[in-house]
Amino acid sequence: MVRMEECRTSLYDTHVKYGGKMVPFAGFLLPVQYEKTGVIKEHMAVRTGCGLFDVSHMGEILCEGEGALANLNDLLTNDFSGMYDGQARYSPMCNEEGGVVDDLIVYKIRENRYFIVVNAANKDKDFEWMLAHQRDGAIFTDISRKIGQIALQGPLAQQILSRVAAEESIPGRYYSCVTEGKAAGIECLISRTGYTGEDGFELYMDSEKAPALWEALMEAGKEDGLTPCGLGARDTLRLEAAMPLYGHEMDDEITPLETGLKFAVKMKKDHFIGKEALEKAGNPARKRVGLKVTGRGIIREGADIYIGDERIGKSTSGTHAPYLGYPVAMALVQTEKAEVGSRVEADVRGRRVEAEIVALPFYKRKV
Repeated sequence: MVRMEECRTSLYDTHVKYGGKMVPFAGFLLPVQYEKTGVIKEHMAVRTGCGLFDVSHMGEILCEGEGALANLNDLLTNDFSGMYDGQARYSPMCNEEGGVVDDLIVYKIRENRYFIVVNAANKDKDFEWMLAHQRDGAIFTDISRKIGQIALQGPLAQQILSRVAAEESIPGRYYSCVTEGKAAGIECLISRTGYTGEDGFELYMDSEKAPALWEALMEAGKEDGLTPCGLGARDTLRLEAAMPLYGHEMDDEITPLETGLKFAVKMKKDHFIGKEALEKAGNPARKRVGLKVTGRGIIREGADIYIGDERIGKSTSGTHAPYLGYPVAMALVQTEKAEVGSRVEADVRGRRVEAEIVALPFYKRKV
Protein backbone atom coordinates (compact mmCIF):
# COMPACT_ATOMS: atom_id res chain seq x y z
CA MET A 1 0.00 0.00 0.00
CA VAL A 2 1.33 3.44 -1.00
CA ARG A 3 1.62 5.92 1.85
CA MET A 4 -0.18 9.23 1.34
CA GLU A 5 3.02 11.29 1.42
CA GLU A 6 4.42 9.19 -1.44
CA CYS A 7 1.48 10.27 -3.60
CA ARG A 8 2.30 13.98 -3.44
CA THR A 9 4.28 15.90 -6.01
CA SER A 10 6.63 18.52 -4.60
CA LEU A 11 3.93 21.10 -5.43
CA TYR A 12 1.26 19.57 -3.16
CA ASP A 13 1.52 22.27 -0.47
CA THR A 14 1.54 24.95 -3.17
CA HIS A 15 -1.73 23.65 -4.58
CA VAL A 16 -3.32 23.64 -1.12
CA LYS A 17 -2.12 27.22 -0.62
CA TYR A 18 -3.81 28.29 -3.88
CA GLY A 19 -7.04 26.48 -3.03
CA GLY A 20 -6.62 23.36 -5.12
CA LYS A 21 -9.28 20.68 -4.75
CA MET A 22 -7.03 17.63 -4.41
CA VAL A 23 -8.02 14.27 -5.88
CA PRO A 24 -6.15 10.99 -6.50
CA PHE A 25 -4.93 10.59 -10.07
CA ALA A 26 -2.39 8.11 -11.48
CA GLY A 27 -1.02 7.43 -8.01
CA PHE A 28 -0.70 11.09 -7.02
CA LEU A 29 -2.80 13.70 -5.27
CA LEU A 30 -3.36 16.51 -7.77
CA PRO A 31 -5.73 19.48 -8.11
CA VAL A 32 -8.78 18.79 -10.26
CA GLN A 33 -9.58 22.53 -10.07
CA TYR A 34 -9.07 25.54 -7.82
CA GLU A 35 -11.66 27.08 -5.49
CA LYS A 36 -11.44 30.63 -6.87
CA THR A 37 -11.80 29.61 -10.50
CA GLY A 38 -13.15 26.17 -11.45
CA VAL A 39 -12.76 24.18 -14.65
CA ILE A 40 -14.46 26.59 -17.07
CA LYS A 41 -12.56 29.70 -15.94
CA GLU A 42 -9.29 27.77 -15.96
CA HIS A 43 -10.04 26.47 -19.46
CA MET A 44 -10.84 29.97 -20.74
CA ALA A 45 -7.72 31.41 -19.12
CA VAL A 46 -5.58 29.07 -21.22
CA ARG A 47 -7.48 29.88 -24.42
CA THR A 48 -7.37 33.65 -23.93
CA GLY A 49 -4.43 34.32 -21.60
CA CYS A 50 -2.28 31.78 -19.79
CA GLY A 51 -2.59 28.89 -17.35
CA LEU A 52 -0.10 27.06 -15.14
CA PHE A 53 -0.26 23.27 -14.60
CA ASP A 54 1.56 20.83 -12.35
CA VAL A 55 2.37 17.82 -14.52
CA SER A 56 5.03 16.35 -12.25
CA HIS A 57 3.10 13.08 -12.22
CA MET A 58 4.28 12.32 -15.75
CA GLY A 59 7.05 9.76 -16.16
CA GLU A 60 10.57 10.53 -17.39
CA ILE A 61 12.97 7.90 -18.73
CA LEU A 62 16.48 8.23 -20.15
CA CYS A 63 17.73 6.13 -23.05
CA GLU A 64 21.51 6.26 -23.36
CA GLY A 65 24.37 4.52 -25.13
CA GLU A 66 25.75 3.89 -28.60
CA GLY A 67 22.73 1.72 -29.37
CA ALA A 68 20.14 4.20 -28.10
CA LEU A 69 18.97 5.42 -31.51
CA ALA A 70 18.66 1.92 -32.95
CA ASN A 71 16.78 0.77 -29.84
CA LEU A 72 14.31 3.67 -30.05
CA ASN A 73 13.70 3.05 -33.75
CA ASP A 74 12.96 -0.59 -33.02
CA LEU A 75 10.76 0.16 -30.01
CA LEU A 76 8.71 3.09 -31.37
CA THR A 77 6.70 3.64 -34.54
CA ASN A 78 8.18 7.03 -35.45
CA ASP A 79 11.65 7.50 -36.92
CA PHE A 80 14.20 9.22 -34.70
CA SER A 81 16.99 9.35 -37.26
CA GLY A 82 18.29 12.77 -38.26
CA MET A 83 17.04 14.66 -35.20
CA TYR A 84 19.01 17.72 -34.13
CA ASP A 85 20.06 18.22 -30.52
CA GLY A 86 17.08 19.73 -28.69
CA GLN A 87 14.47 18.38 -31.10
CA ALA A 88 11.36 16.61 -29.78
CA ARG A 89 9.34 13.97 -31.58
CA TYR A 90 6.01 12.33 -30.71
CA SER A 91 5.45 8.59 -31.11
CA PRO A 92 3.17 5.72 -30.21
CA MET A 93 4.81 2.61 -28.76
CA CYS A 94 3.11 -0.56 -30.02
CA ASN A 95 2.80 -4.13 -28.86
CA GLU A 96 3.30 -7.08 -31.21
CA GLU A 97 -0.39 -7.02 -32.19
CA GLY A 98 -0.19 -3.36 -33.26
CA GLY A 99 -2.09 -2.02 -30.26
CA VAL A 100 -0.71 0.96 -28.35
CA VAL A 101 1.31 0.37 -25.18
CA ASP A 102 1.50 4.16 -24.74
CA ASP A 103 2.15 7.38 -26.61
CA LEU A 104 5.12 9.52 -25.62
CA ILE A 105 7.55 12.28 -26.55
CA VAL A 106 11.27 11.75 -27.15
CA TYR A 107 13.77 14.62 -26.82
CA LYS A 108 17.24 14.29 -28.29
CA ILE A 109 19.56 15.76 -25.67
CA ARG A 110 22.68 14.96 -27.67
CA GLU A 111 24.18 12.04 -29.56
CA ASN A 112 23.43 8.76 -27.74
CA ARG A 113 21.27 10.43 -25.06
CA TYR A 114 17.48 10.74 -25.25
CA PHE A 115 14.94 11.98 -22.72
CA ILE A 116 11.53 10.25 -22.92
CA VAL A 117 8.29 11.54 -21.36
CA VAL A 118 5.51 8.98 -20.84
CA ASN A 119 1.98 9.07 -19.44
CA ALA A 120 1.73 8.98 -15.66
CA ALA A 121 -0.62 6.01 -15.32
CA ASN A 122 1.55 3.96 -17.70
CA LYS A 123 5.01 4.84 -16.37
CA ASP A 124 5.78 1.53 -14.67
CA LYS A 125 4.26 -0.51 -17.51
CA ASP A 126 6.20 1.49 -20.10
CA PHE A 127 9.50 1.17 -18.27
CA GLU A 128 9.06 -2.59 -17.90
CA TRP A 129 8.26 -2.83 -21.63
CA MET A 130 11.36 -0.82 -22.49
CA LEU A 131 13.57 -2.97 -20.26
CA ALA A 132 12.11 -6.11 -21.81
CA HIS A 133 13.12 -4.77 -25.24
CA GLN A 134 16.43 -3.16 -24.25
CA ARG A 135 19.11 -3.97 -26.79
CA ASP A 136 22.89 -4.17 -26.52
CA GLY A 137 24.46 -0.74 -26.34
CA ALA A 138 21.40 0.98 -24.83
CA ILE A 139 20.33 1.53 -21.24
CA PHE A 140 16.91 2.74 -20.05
CA THR A 141 16.77 4.52 -16.68
CA ASP A 142 13.63 5.69 -14.88
CA ILE A 143 14.34 9.16 -13.41
CA SER A 144 10.73 10.15 -12.72
CA ARG A 145 11.18 10.57 -8.96
CA LYS A 146 13.84 13.24 -9.48
CA ILE A 147 11.95 15.35 -12.00
CA GLY A 148 9.29 18.02 -11.55
CA GLN A 149 7.32 19.30 -14.53
CA ILE A 150 5.38 22.54 -14.89
CA ALA A 151 3.38 23.50 -18.00
CA LEU A 152 2.86 27.15 -18.93
CA GLN A 153 0.15 27.24 -21.60
CA GLY A 154 -1.69 29.92 -23.55
CA PRO A 155 -1.17 32.82 -25.97
CA LEU A 156 0.63 34.86 -23.28
CA ALA A 157 2.99 32.03 -22.29
CA GLN A 158 6.09 33.38 -24.03
CA GLN A 159 5.46 36.90 -22.76
CA ILE A 160 5.32 35.60 -19.18
CA LEU A 161 8.23 33.18 -19.51
CA SER A 162 10.45 35.93 -20.96
CA ARG A 163 10.21 37.79 -17.63
CA VAL A 164 12.04 34.99 -15.81
CA ALA A 165 14.10 33.41 -18.62
CA ALA A 166 16.67 34.88 -21.00
CA GLU A 167 16.02 34.68 -24.73
CA GLU A 168 18.56 31.89 -25.18
CA SER A 169 16.59 29.71 -22.72
CA ILE A 170 13.33 30.00 -24.68
CA PRO A 171 12.96 27.54 -27.58
CA GLY A 172 11.69 29.16 -30.75
CA ARG A 173 10.41 26.15 -32.67
CA TYR A 174 7.39 24.04 -31.79
CA TYR A 175 8.52 20.60 -30.57
CA SER A 176 12.00 21.77 -29.68
CA CYS A 177 13.72 22.40 -26.37
CA VAL A 178 16.62 24.14 -24.67
CA THR A 179 18.23 21.33 -22.72
CA GLU A 180 20.26 23.53 -20.38
CA GLY A 181 17.99 26.51 -19.89
CA LYS A 182 17.31 28.63 -16.83
CA ALA A 183 14.06 30.12 -15.55
CA ALA A 184 14.08 32.27 -12.41
CA GLY A 185 17.67 31.13 -11.92
CA ILE A 186 16.61 27.47 -11.80
CA GLU A 187 18.20 25.02 -14.24
CA CYS A 188 15.52 23.54 -16.52
CA LEU A 189 14.93 21.70 -19.71
CA ILE A 190 12.44 24.04 -21.41
CA SER A 191 10.41 22.65 -24.29
CA ARG A 192 7.89 24.30 -26.59
CA THR A 193 5.24 21.61 -26.25
CA GLY A 194 1.91 21.10 -24.49
CA TYR A 195 -1.37 19.25 -24.30
CA THR A 196 -3.86 22.10 -24.60
CA GLY A 197 -3.95 23.13 -28.25
CA GLU A 198 -2.24 26.43 -27.40
CA ASP A 199 1.27 27.74 -27.67
CA GLY A 200 3.20 27.11 -24.49
CA PHE A 201 6.07 25.52 -22.66
CA GLU A 202 6.78 22.53 -20.47
CA LEU A 203 9.60 23.02 -17.97
CA TYR A 204 11.47 20.10 -16.39
CA MET A 205 13.57 20.67 -13.29
CA ASP A 206 14.81 19.06 -10.09
CA SER A 207 11.57 18.18 -8.31
CA GLU A 208 12.60 20.07 -5.18
CA LYS A 209 12.91 23.30 -7.21
CA ALA A 210 9.39 23.10 -8.65
CA PRO A 211 7.65 25.14 -5.89
CA ALA A 212 10.11 28.03 -6.26
CA LEU A 213 9.69 28.05 -10.03
CA TRP A 214 5.88 27.91 -9.70
CA GLU A 215 5.89 30.98 -7.46
CA ALA A 216 8.31 32.84 -9.75
CA LEU A 217 6.06 32.19 -12.75
CA MET A 218 2.93 33.20 -10.83
CA GLU A 219 4.59 36.48 -9.87
CA ALA A 220 5.82 37.05 -13.44
CA GLY A 221 2.31 36.43 -14.78
CA LYS A 222 0.45 38.44 -12.16
CA GLU A 223 -0.31 41.42 -14.40
CA ASP A 224 -1.48 39.07 -17.17
CA GLY A 225 -3.83 37.09 -14.93
CA LEU A 226 -1.83 33.86 -14.97
CA THR A 227 -4.19 31.20 -13.59
CA PRO A 228 -3.36 27.92 -11.81
CA CYS A 229 -5.16 25.10 -13.61
CA GLY A 230 -6.11 21.56 -12.61
CA LEU A 231 -6.76 18.20 -14.19
CA GLY A 232 -10.30 19.14 -15.20
CA ALA A 233 -9.23 21.96 -17.50
CA ARG A 234 -6.33 19.90 -18.81
CA ASP A 235 -8.83 17.31 -20.03
CA THR A 236 -11.37 19.73 -21.52
CA LEU A 237 -8.59 21.63 -23.30
CA ARG A 238 -7.06 18.51 -24.86
CA LEU A 239 -10.48 17.23 -25.90
CA GLU A 240 -11.49 20.56 -27.47
CA ALA A 241 -8.21 20.42 -29.41
CA ALA A 242 -8.97 16.74 -30.30
CA MET A 243 -5.77 15.40 -28.77
CA PRO A 244 -6.05 11.66 -28.15
CA LEU A 245 -5.67 10.34 -24.60
CA TYR A 246 -4.34 6.93 -23.72
CA GLY A 247 -7.07 4.70 -22.29
CA HIS A 248 -9.68 6.54 -24.35
CA GLU A 249 -8.73 7.10 -27.99
CA MET A 250 -5.99 4.45 -27.87
CA ASP A 251 -5.08 1.43 -25.82
CA ASP A 252 -3.51 -2.03 -26.15
CA GLU A 253 -6.25 -3.06 -28.60
CA ILE A 254 -6.58 0.17 -30.62
CA THR A 255 -3.88 0.76 -33.22
CA PRO A 256 -2.30 4.17 -33.88
CA LEU A 257 -3.61 4.03 -37.45
CA GLU A 258 -7.19 3.63 -36.21
CA THR A 259 -6.85 6.65 -33.95
CA GLY A 260 -5.44 8.92 -36.65
CA LEU A 261 -1.73 8.88 -35.79
CA LYS A 262 -0.46 7.81 -39.21
CA PHE A 263 1.92 10.81 -39.25
CA ALA A 264 3.86 9.20 -36.40
CA VAL A 265 3.91 5.65 -37.82
CA LYS A 266 6.75 5.23 -40.30
CA MET A 267 5.86 2.06 -42.19
CA LYS A 268 8.94 2.47 -44.43
CA LYS A 269 11.24 1.69 -41.51
CA ASP A 270 12.79 -1.77 -41.76
CA HIS A 271 11.26 -2.80 -38.46
CA PHE A 272 9.47 -1.67 -35.34
CA ILE A 273 7.47 -3.65 -32.81
CA GLY A 274 3.95 -4.06 -34.21
CA LYS A 275 4.81 -3.28 -37.83
CA GLU A 276 4.00 -6.76 -39.13
CA ALA A 277 0.61 -6.74 -37.41
CA LEU A 278 -0.24 -3.33 -38.86
CA GLU A 279 0.78 -4.48 -42.35
CA LYS A 280 -1.29 -7.64 -42.01
CA ALA A 281 -4.36 -5.70 -40.84
CA GLY A 282 -4.28 -3.49 -43.94
CA ASN A 283 -6.45 -0.38 -44.07
CA PRO A 284 -7.98 0.32 -40.64
CA ALA A 285 -11.55 -0.89 -40.20
CA ARG A 286 -12.16 1.83 -37.59
CA LYS A 287 -11.48 5.55 -37.61
CA ARG A 288 -11.43 8.24 -34.92
CA VAL A 289 -13.94 10.97 -35.70
CA GLY A 290 -15.24 14.12 -34.10
CA LEU A 291 -18.85 14.50 -33.05
CA LYS A 292 -20.59 17.84 -32.63
CA VAL A 293 -23.68 17.36 -30.49
CA THR A 294 -26.72 18.85 -32.22
CA GLY A 295 -29.34 17.43 -29.86
CA ARG A 296 -29.84 17.88 -26.14
CA GLY A 297 -27.28 16.26 -23.86
CA ILE A 298 -23.59 15.43 -23.55
CA ILE A 299 -22.03 12.34 -25.11
CA ARG A 300 -19.38 10.96 -22.78
CA GLU A 301 -17.09 7.95 -23.05
CA GLY A 302 -18.59 4.57 -23.87
CA ALA A 303 -21.79 5.56 -25.69
CA ASP A 304 -22.81 3.39 -28.64
CA ILE A 305 -23.01 5.40 -31.88
CA TYR A 306 -25.73 4.69 -34.43
CA ILE A 307 -26.84 5.59 -37.91
CA GLY A 308 -30.48 4.64 -37.82
CA ASP A 309 -30.65 1.21 -36.21
CA GLU A 310 -27.11 0.27 -37.19
CA ARG A 311 -24.45 0.50 -34.48
CA ILE A 312 -21.30 1.92 -36.11
CA GLY A 313 -18.99 2.46 -33.14
CA LYS A 314 -18.47 3.84 -29.65
CA SER A 315 -17.55 7.21 -28.17
CA THR A 316 -14.12 7.46 -26.52
CA SER A 317 -14.27 10.91 -24.83
CA GLY A 318 -16.84 13.67 -24.55
CA THR A 319 -17.66 16.88 -22.71
CA HIS A 320 -19.03 20.38 -23.04
CA ALA A 321 -16.39 22.45 -24.85
CA PRO A 322 -16.16 25.71 -22.87
CA TYR A 323 -14.51 27.86 -25.54
CA LEU A 324 -16.64 26.56 -28.43
CA GLY A 325 -19.81 26.71 -26.36
CA TYR A 326 -21.30 23.33 -27.28
CA PRO A 327 -20.76 19.64 -26.43
CA VAL A 328 -18.29 17.56 -28.45
CA ALA A 329 -17.08 13.98 -28.40
CA MET A 330 -14.63 11.73 -30.15
CA ALA A 331 -15.54 8.25 -31.29
CA LEU A 332 -14.16 5.20 -33.04
CA VAL A 333 -16.52 4.24 -35.86
CA GLN A 334 -16.52 1.99 -38.91
CA THR A 335 -14.30 3.62 -41.52
CA GLU A 336 -16.95 3.45 -44.23
CA LYS A 337 -19.38 5.28 -41.92
CA ALA A 338 -16.94 8.06 -40.93
CA GLU A 339 -17.82 10.65 -43.56
CA VAL A 340 -17.84 14.25 -42.35
CA GLY A 341 -21.37 15.63 -42.32
CA SER A 342 -23.03 12.30 -41.49
CA ARG A 343 -25.84 12.49 -38.95
CA VAL A 344 -25.54 10.03 -36.09
CA GLU A 345 -27.08 9.32 -32.70
CA ALA A 346 -25.47 8.28 -29.43
CA ASP A 347 -27.16 6.08 -26.86
CA VAL A 348 -26.76 8.06 -23.63
CA ARG A 349 -28.23 6.01 -20.77
CA GLY A 350 -31.01 4.69 -23.00
CA ARG A 351 -31.78 8.03 -24.69
CA ARG A 352 -30.71 8.91 -28.23
CA VAL A 353 -28.69 12.14 -28.55
CA GLU A 354 -28.24 13.56 -32.05
CA ALA A 355 -24.82 14.55 -33.37
CA GLU A 356 -22.93 15.26 -36.58
CA ILE A 357 -19.56 13.89 -37.65
CA VAL A 358 -17.21 16.86 -38.05
CA ALA A 359 -13.59 17.35 -39.05
CA LEU A 360 -10.94 17.30 -36.32
CA PRO A 361 -9.68 19.20 -34.46
CA PHE A 362 -12.74 20.92 -33.02
CA TYR A 363 -10.57 23.88 -32.02
CA LYS A 364 -7.35 25.09 -33.62
CA ARG A 365 -5.50 28.15 -32.41
CA LYS A 366 -4.85 31.05 -34.74
CA VAL A 367 -1.13 31.17 -35.54
